[in-house]
Amino acid sequence: MLSLFNSKRRKAAVALVKAARARGMSVEDYAKTLSPAELAQYVPEDDKPKVEMPDVALWGLPPDDAVTSAKFVADARLAEAVAAYRAGDWQPGAALLDDLGTDWDRRAFAVQQLGDAAADDDAPLKAWRTAGSAAAEAVHAQGLVALAWQIRTSFTPEHVSEDQWAGFFRVLEEAEAAARAAAEAAPDDPTPWFTMLTVARGRQYGNDDFRAVWAELVGRDPLHRHGHEQALQYWCAKWFGSHEQMFAFADEAVAKAPKLAGLALVAAHEAEAKEVEAWKSERTGRALDVVLPWLAGAGRDHPANLRDRAYAAKALVVNSRCDEAVEQFKVLGAHADALVWAYGGKPVFEFVKTRYLACHGATRP
Repeated sequence: MLSLFNSKRRKAAVALVKAARARGMSVEDYAKTLSPAELAQYVPEDDKPKVEMPDVALWGLPPDDAVTSAKFVADARLAEAVAAYRAGDWQPGAALLDDLGTDWDRRAFAVQQLGDAAADDDAPLKAWRTAGSAAAEAVHAQGLVALAWQIRTSFTPEHVSEDQWAGFFRVLEEAEAAARAAAEAAPDDPTPWFTMLTVARGRQYGNDDFRAVWAELVGRDPLHRHGHEQALQYWCAKWFGSHEQMFAFADEAVAKAPKLAGLALVAAHEAEAKEVEAWKSERTGRALDVVLPWLAGAGRDHPANLRDRAYAAKALVVNSRCDEAVEQFKVLGAHADALVWAYGGKPVFEFVKTRYLACHGATRP
C-alpha cells in the first residue's frame, strides 16, 4: 500500500488514466494498444529497467544536438530565391516561378515559401508587383494568408485573444480579395485557388462554399498535392468535418495517385488523440505500401518528399517496422521541421524520441 503514496508513481498512474479517458477507453484497454516503449513513458524513472540508449551514429544518423526544427527547403534554387527575397531582391523568385511554368506542385510550394517571406517583409513584393507580374499577385495573396496566421498564432482557439481574432479575419478578408485578383490575372493557374482553400478554412466557409472553391482548384489540377493537404485539414474534426469525412477524403486521394497517399498518414496523425489505432490500421499499412516506393522513385524530388518521410517514419515505428523507419531517418538527417513532430510543442524532442525507438527496434548495423 505504501507504493500508492509514492508521488512519482501516483503522477504516472494519473497520467495514464487521463490519457485513457481522452480516448474514451478504460486504462486496461488503452494499455493494450501501447507498445512496450510507449507504455514505459508511464513508468516512473526509478522503476524503469536500465536500458542503454542506442547510439544513433551506428546507423549513420546525426547526433541529437544537431537536430533542428528550423524550416528546411531541400530545393536549393528555391532556398536561394527565398534568401534573396529576404535580402531585398525579388528577381530570383520571379525567375524561378517563370521557369516552373505548369509544374503546379512546385509552383504552389514556391509561392508558399515566398509568401511566408513576404509576410515578414512586403517591401520587395511591392516592387515586384509594380512590375506587373501575375506571379507576384499569387505571392501577395499567399503572403496575406501567412500574415493572418501569424496574427492568430498557432495557439488553440481558446487562447487566441479578441484582438488577434479580429486581426486574423481582417487580413483574411484582404487575402480573399487578393487571391481572386490573382486568379483573374492567371486564369489557368490553380495556385491562387490553393491559397483560397486556406482562406476558406480560416473564414469558416460552409461545406458547399468550400466545395465550390475546391472545384475551381481540381478543375485546373485534379492531383494538386498542396490543395489536397489543405482540403484534408478542412474536413478533419478540429475544423469543419469529422474523422469519418477526413478518412473518406484521404481514401479518395490515395486511390487517385501515389503522390497523394501520404494524406492517409496525415489523417492518422490528426486522429491520434482520439483513435490510438489509427496509426496501426490497415489504411495506414496500405498507404505505406504506396508511399514508400513513391518516395524512393518518382517522388524523390517532390516538394512533399520530406514531409511524407517524416509521417512515414512515425507510422513505421508505431507498426514495429523499425529497419524501414531508420532508412527514412537517414534521409531526414537532422531536420525535425515536419508538422508530425510539432503538435506536442516539442518537435526536436518528438523527432529524437521516435528516432531512438526506431534504432532500438532495428536490426543492429
